[in-house]
Amino acid sequence: MLELNAQHIHMHQTAADKPAALALLGEVLVADGLVAPGYLDGLRAREAQGSTFLGQGLAIPHGTPDTRDQVFTTGVRLLHFPEGVDWGNGQQVYLAIGIAARSDEHLRLLQLLTRALGEGDLSEALQKAESPEAIIDLLQGAPQALALDGELVGLGVAADDFDELAWQGVKLLKRAQCVEPGFNAGLALGQALPLGDGLWWLSSEQSVLRPGLAFVTPASGLDHQGQPLNGLFVLASLGEAHRAMLERLCNLLIEGRGRELSQATSSRVVLEALGGEVPADWPSAQVPLANLHGLHARPAKQLTEIAQAFDGDIRVRLAGSESVGVSVKSLSKLLALGAQRGQVLEFLAEPTIASDALPALVRAVEDGLGEEVEPLPAPGEASGLQAVAALPDEAAIEQAALRHGERVNGIAASPGIAIGPVLVRKPKVIDYPKRGESPVVELQRLDVALDKVHGEIGVLIEDSQIDSVRDIFTTHQAMLRDPALREEVQARLQKGLSAEAAWMDEIESAAQQQEALHDKLLAERAADLRDVGRRVLACLTGVEAEQAPSEAYILVMDEVAPSDVATLNAQRVAGILTAGGGATSHSAIIARALGIPAIVGAGPGVLGLAPNTLLLLDGERGELLVSPTDAQLEQARSERATREERKRLANERRMEPATTRDGHSVEIAANIGAAGETPEAVAMGAEGIGLLRTELVFMNHSQAPDQATQEAEYRRVLEALEGRPLVVRTLDVGGDKPLPYWPMPAEENPFLGVRGIRLSLQRPDILETQLRALLASADGRPLRIMFPMVGNIDEWRSAKAMVDRLRVELPVADLQVGIMIEIPSAALIAPVLAQEVDFFSIGTNDLTQYTLAIDRGHPSLSSQADGLHPAVLRLIGMTVEAAHAQGKWVGVCGELAADALAVPMLVGLGVDELSVSARSIALVKARVRELDFAACQRLAQQALMLPGAHEVRTFVGEHC
Repeated sequence: MLELNAQHIHMHQTAADKPAALALLGEVLVADGLVAPGYLDGLRAREAQGSTFLGQGLAIPHGTPDTRDQVFTTGVRLLHFPEGVDWGNGQQVYLAIGIAARSDEHLRLLQLLTRALGEGDLSEALQKAESPEAIIDLLQGAPQALALDGELVGLGVAADDFDELAWQGVKLLKRAQCVEPGFNAGLALGQALPLGDGLWWLSSEQSVLRPGLAFVTPASGLDHQGQPLNGLFVLASLGEAHRAMLERLCNLLIEGRGRELSQATSSRVVLEALGGEVPADWPSAQVPLANLHGLHARPAKQLTEIAQAFDGDIRVRLAGSESVGVSVKSLSKLLALGAQRGQVLEFLAEPTIASDALPALVRAVEDGLGEEVEPLPAPGEASGLQAVAALPDEAAIEQAALRHGERVNGIAASPGIAIGPVLVRKPKVIDYPKRGESPVVELQRLDVALDKVHGEIGVLIEDSQIDSVRDIFTTHQAMLRDPALREEVQARLQKGLSAEAAWMDEIESAAQQQEALHDKLLAERAADLRDVGRRVLACLTGVEAEQAPSEAYILVMDEVAPSDVATLNAQRVAGILTAGGGATSHSAIIARALGIPAIVGAGPGVLGLAPNTLLLLDGERGELLVSPTDAQLEQARSERATREERKRLANERRMEPATTRDGHSVEIAANIGAAGETPEAVAMGAEGIGLLRTELVFMNHSQAPDQATQEAEYRRVLEALEGRPLVVRTLDVGGDKPLPYWPMPAEENPFLGVRGIRLSLQRPDILETQLRALLASADGRPLRIMFPMVGNIDEWRSAKAMVDRLRVELPVADLQVGIMIEIPSAALIAPVLAQEVDFFSIGTNDLTQYTLAIDRGHPSLSSQADGLHPAVLRLIGMTVEAAHAQGKWVGVCGELAADALAVPMLVGLGVDELSVSARSIALVKARVRELDFAACQRLAQQALMLPGAHEVRTFVGEHC
């Protein structure tokens, strides 16, 4: 993001006029390597389109979209003109902020900048400034009033405890752009102040953008520190902005009126009591904004000029907002609004001028405010399209359309041969009316739909046999019962919207907020919200779910998300075929969990298959055949029978060890996510648990589980193992999968941020509780503790020191402590780490994406994230060699361990343990028994010399 920096300010410049100032600015941008000389033409062209004068002595020159190719590096440079430059129409500029941006990055800078411009005038202060630091102070340090309006009041929000209620208050402050990531970390939750009448006070000065006060009340009564918790104030403190409000609150409490706040049923009651900004009860009009780049400087200036022609106050806000809005006559305030294309502006005007001013403003916005604008989609189309995931465009699908007899190679995702007619499933666009009959009728319709969908999801929960699936739908039920969500929808209904429009508009708004804040239980929460939205919309409109064929079919989608699992009946879905995704994508993981043959990453052409086209899908080889011949079908059925027989024989010997033909043994363990999965893993032949993911223990509670809760879970696993070893991964969460009671700052790339052991070391109290529970649960049974995402030896030593301290108090007879190798840096220093750890466990999913720099969820690149790439194999080989040199063992617990083509390579590289899903244990054992260890060693060394994963797979297929 563009930032203001004192080093980039050139003080005491002179220019005869605007063209000279632009030329000087262009020279600075070129000299500093930000732009090519041609960018000056863009600066001039932009001024010809409309002045970039911002007000209060400021101008913001920047190029046009046509000259963005002249930008080398995004940045800003500031020129100080104490004598002033005439920017046209007598407007004097004392500070020109030249912006070089390749896209619309400058809009965010403008929004932040204009927030500092109050009702006063900075012109004189800018003119007299003597240093760059003084300029920065003026732009960022202008006194600001306390933000307190309807956007910062949340009544009856869903919260199970104090921490969750506090997080709801933080969300409001983030949404109002009062605070940035890191604010919640500065809140000392244990030092909250009781105010009486069940009201509490919490504040922080850390990471505050502008002062603001949020007030939230819980949907049902709570307790905190033995006292009632009926309402919570969360203050983003900056200077003395809150002083007057605090005095008013104190007087209100002294008068015994605290219950007016804790029992308030509308935000207006709260705001009037605290002296906050209450929206005026003025006539209003709404209009959607169609400008491509939103309400930026040029169209905003036109809007201010129209408003200034009327003698009275005119305000604007985003439709659905409870704020008082900003003055349309203030250019800086309009820019700070940050309105984007597609958002609806709501104008409010004093009654004496409303009949003339409102139509004029609406017409101006509809006409584009001086810009050519593309029409927005029709209301029904807009709402419907917002509810569906982006698919490859129809042109790409049509161009890649598959023909009869065509053979396609995708990514082998789940083994097995599937034969059946195709069912291509795409999200539907549902049309619905924008306006409703009446708020009462529409609310009744919505409540009926919410109850019906809640019951339908309840049936799905009862029928599901997979813990992760039940967790998804339990979350969906909670969303349907969210009182804050219903309250927001109800407010939209009062504006005359239909139940469908109000519901979908609020769902999309909430989803976008969560995407921007990265602040919910799972990274997929915004997608879950939209999935819930589509369910309710379908119920409201009476749209029936697409009927599946009566016979077993092959499901084709762009990608199967976790929330799509409800449609996957393993008895009816013969196979899964996706256009996108990779071997570790949701589609692949779900298919393996359900035992359904699958191919992923097959390309957009599969989405163009005609209904009921017969497919032959081989999930082991990654091969797809369209409209196979009778001979090909017969051959496939014969091969499927052979594989089924192989699977049957493997299952019969599942309890036997995995030993190669020349006598080399490999331990085969199971990956599990909950204690209840242990008995099945043992019954399927697991020689231990190679990976117990402990995240569910933490996700299933509204606050961090205590030692007793965790200990009971770990004991269940150890007891079911009956003496077999247990490898436990300590809590592995972060910005990509946060916990509801442990809010984390938004990160540009959470996979490269604070997660795993990095995060745990920031909260040693939580890590220590988990370690205590693990050590206390052992009771002489073999326990292995491993720390995730270790990237350097200091992280390992800090975590190990905690174990060493605790094991004095809680001794364990058979304890080993190791780390996961997921980061290339850990593999590269394995010789150093191996001297101190007891074992390594390689997480090939993350190791692959970090080594190849490919997000394994990337829609177009994930198919290349293959752990059989020689670069990944080399890191595995280095890790094994370093560990064996110190007499330590190495396991692999990633998806690669169950890959039939990868097993020979892993065995040949010397891996001691393979940990896989319970379903895969018998087949992996059988695969090991087919191999010759010495031959695998030779093949592995040869494979390291190959150029890529595809070549390795072909090589292994030919020799094993």
